[in-house]
Amino acid sequence: MASHRHRAALRLYECLLQVYHEGNKGIPKDPFPFEADVQVHLIGEGCKSPLESFWNGNSMIFIMQKAVKWVGHVELTDQMEESQIDDATNISEFTPEMGSGPVALSVGRAKELISLYTMSQNPNMTHLNISKRCVLPPLWVRCDCSDAEHTCWLGAEPLKHRDTITGINLHIVTCNGPTADKTCFENLEDLKMAHRIRHHSSVVATKGFAQYELVRSTTLEDTIVESESNISIDITWNNVNKILETPPLTAVATLNIRLEPGDPRSPVFELHRELQFLLVLAEGLKTGVTDWPEPLVAESAVELVQELLNDLKNKLDGFNASVHKNAAEKVKCDSAAVDSSIKSLFSERGDLDFAEELWCKMRRSVSSYQDLVKCFTLVIRSLENGEIQPWIHQGSSSLLSKLINQTYHGAMEAISLTGITPIQMLLEIGLDKMKKDYVSCFIDQELGTLTYLDYFISTAVDLQEQVHRVQKLHHVLEILVSCTVFLHFKYENLFPLMQSCIKYYKENPLNEKHVFQLPIRPAIVKKFYQNDHAQKWRLEISSEYGQKMVKTVWQLSTRPPVEHLTSNNLGVLCDTTVNGNTEESMYFITMANCSQVHFT
Repeated sequence: MASHRHRAALRLYECLLQVYHEGNKGIPKDPFPFEADVQVHLIGEGCKSPLESFWNGNSMIFIMQKAVKWVGHVELTDQMEESQIDDATNISEFTPEMGSGPVALSVGRAKELISLYTMSQNPNMTHLNISKRCVLPPLWVRCDCSDAEHTCWLGAEPLKHRDTITGINLHIVTCNGPTADKTCFENLEDLKMAHRIRHHSSVVATKGFAQYELVRSTTLEDTIVESESNISIDITWNNVNKILETPPLTAVATLNIRLEPGDPRSPVFELHRELQFLLVLAEGLKTGVTDWPEPLVAESAVELVQELLNDLKNKLDGFNASVHKNAAEKVKCDSAAVDSSIKSLFSERGDLDFAEELWCKMRRSVSSYQDLVKCFTLVIRSLENGEIQPWIHQGSSSLLSKLINQTYHGAMEAISLTGITPIQMLLEIGLDKMKKDYVSCFIDQELGTLTYLDYFISTAVDLQEQVHRVQKLHHVLEILVSCTVFLHFKYENLFPLMQSCIKYYKENPLNEKHVFQLPIRPAIVKKFYQNDHAQKWRLEISSEYGQKMVKTVWQLSTRPPVEHLTSNNLGVLCDTTVNGNTEESMYFITMANCSQVHFT
């Protein structure tokens, strides 16, 4: 029996060592199998860890979980009988979708793996015949809560002095709930006393953490997709006085902003729709197939463009920029049709030139390639015949602007409105206009300068990349608007947020799911959370023990604290209502403890 365990420990050590070496070399081999029922994942240093709430290590770690096999698009585990997978048409009835999440091992199997790992790291286990024992990264195993304590994680972390392993720090994380019964919550003094007894500590320190959701999007009517937009605040402080206490104003706080554009209730939804039309054109230019949206107005594109040309013809009395500027002011930009609550912050531009007016007309009414050709034919003919001499902004880079510039000097080159040319012409004038919209907005509010924003409006890259950068600007604007409208942000908060967003987007591709973070004083947003329930509230009790700081974590959370937990393997600790009051938050109760085992 002992020799069997020794061989198993050696196999585990060799498996983890191979994963560790390949991870250091950057060789993607994830997941890595161990025996028939287990797979190993390597989480790199600095990468997001599923254990960040319960373990403060930032080094590389191994995570073990139940091995998952796939038949087609179906996930299979070792508990399924072969007869169950014979009929592929019925497989979806009892298996999760591909990518539905990690699967936990039984607590018994997890304990066995932790024991084998501990043996492999013990330098006194010389009969394992490990010539030069390597200090492996910590190992964590997902557990299915099948024991009485509802264990959801087991972990083992080597303790070392220089290059010698001196012991193992063993971790256990348990979870119960959800419950709204506060009598199930631990007492602060009891938790501190239990920590002192477990770790023989006379002096302990406490640290609090609370997370509140300040703004959360809900599912819209007539849609099946729930927006994942949300603004939350993380607050940490020292010297906790009671369970679920509201953080003091002296605490350290960070705002987390995740905002996906496109919510019809957003004050800048019209800007979003304008951008979507720009994306339709960019996609059509790239693929050769344009998915024209439904027109937003009853009048045809040709009628609207002819109306614009007639207006210019009637006003043509020699070239007068101020006249054309006044005409431009009569055609209000669709993208500026924003909610009145932010008009003072993001005011509409009143200096639209002819090309921008043309864009505003056409983007609401063009419904086919034929419409596009007819509209530009009318414009080109009017320019060629000298019937109009429109005003345009200096520095406009579109083909139409160049043609108009040529008319100022008496000659305009011939242009063929065939192939992709009409789509490219409309895309270019839309790009020019939207760049000016965003940049003017940010400069007017002293949130940026032309030089600082040059990356986003540069014409030195191709049209597709220019569109991509305009999308980034729109995302930044949506974030600033949301913080202005919902959190009443002023300039002193908007400016650092703008700087953070711009810095991120100068270095990274568009990511509408990215969480932007902003350090903030709790007092600025306290009114939004002071009477609310925390989505997560955590207590950390720590003390020095031997070579390492030891920690006890007790946490309440409104969502399951680990991704591999389901309603089937969570235990309900107490009743889920208190005196019939359903307004109380339902909390999962999670506890993380550690203990040290010394080899010498």
